[in-house]
Amino acid sequence: MRKIGIMTGGGDCPGLNAVIRAVVKTSAGYGWEVLGVEDAFSGLIDLDYRSPYGNRWLDDDVIRNIHTRGGTILGTSNRSNPFAYPVERDGREVEADVFDRVLANWKRLGLDALVSVGGDGSMAIAQQCIDRGLTNVVGVPKTIDNDLGATDYTFGFDTAVAVATDAIDRLRDTAESHDRVMLVEVMGRHAGWIALHAGLAGGAHAILIPEIPYRLAAVARAIEARRVSGQPYSVVVVAEGAIPAAGEPSYRDDREVGGMRRLFGAAARVGEGLADIVDLDLRVTVLGHVQRGGSPSNFDRVLGTRFGEAATHLVAAGGFGRMVALRGTEIVDVPIREAIGHAKLVDPQGQMVRTARSIGVVFGDEAE
Repeated sequence: MRKIGIMTGGGDCPGLNAVIRAVVKTSAGYGWEVLGVEDAFSGLIDLDYRSPYGNRWLDDDVIRNIHTRGGTILGTSNRSNPFAYPVERDGREVEADVFDRVLANWKRLGLDALVSVGGDGSMAIAQQCIDRGLTNVVGVPKTIDNDLGATDYTFGFDTAVAVATDAIDRLRDTAESHDRVMLVEVMGRHAGWIALHAGLAGGAHAILIPEIPYRLAAVARAIEARRVSGQPYSVVVVAEGAIPAAGEPSYRDDREVGGMRRLFGAAARVGEGLADIVDLDLRVTVLGHVQRGGSPSNFDRVLGTRFGEAATHLVAAGGFGRMVALRGTEIVDVPIREAIGHAKLVDPQGQMVRTARSIGVVFGDEAE
């Protein structure tokens, strides 16, 4: 009997539980056991992690109907990179390579394969594991930002867009009622897919994304033009990673040990800048982690299930070092190396942006 592990890494995302459920159910057909590893690599770095509520063997009782729930029953972390793991030395927290613990505990558990579910960072860690000797790894792509280049779509994106669109619809009603400018900040660190899709679906008048550096003057002109034409309200969707021309993203603080630098205040910065240019009744709403939680959409449940099933069959076929992906309507597999370092960004000259511009959406790069 084979024993395979499954872990979820990075930010939580609607559809993760559908993947877990599909892996367990498909593995049962092979007669395999599945170990749920707690909080990404944390559960392999320390087998007593969160004991007795940490790592656990998964069966039908554990996974029953979990595909309808948001989050992940295994927990997740973006600070569990075994090659840069936070440890305390001489009274301060530093990053250390603890991969030897992962290998030792892998052997101790008797695992034959690992299904790693995560985004670009998790896939990069998976490839490092392979390079360092933990070769039997299969990847499943996950990110609400939909910015992994090796797959057409990732689960979680559809749900996040639906949540953001609903919020834009509600805020637009308030904006119109009070003649206000509503700034809505959505997720999207490097890619503006959520902002672009939700902005189009919600009828936004301006969309600011990382791929198109904006000028406040251009946004202000568009808002003022609407006011002069008898439409005194506007809705502006701002991706968290939106960048002003000749500037950089809005960061909250320095990078955490074992983590990444956090974005903060993109929409607030736009609002403050606009208030200095034109007289506005302006409000800022940051959707934040609301986009990550909640029950997955039908699309995300199905895609997560398909990914989990395909990943298990890939393990059975010995397709290690590869990641499942959606190409068109079919699930395929690609080398994990192909999946990392090739972000799928919004094309400023592409059809989606062209469509938005054609219906009057402003991106902040327009000339006077």
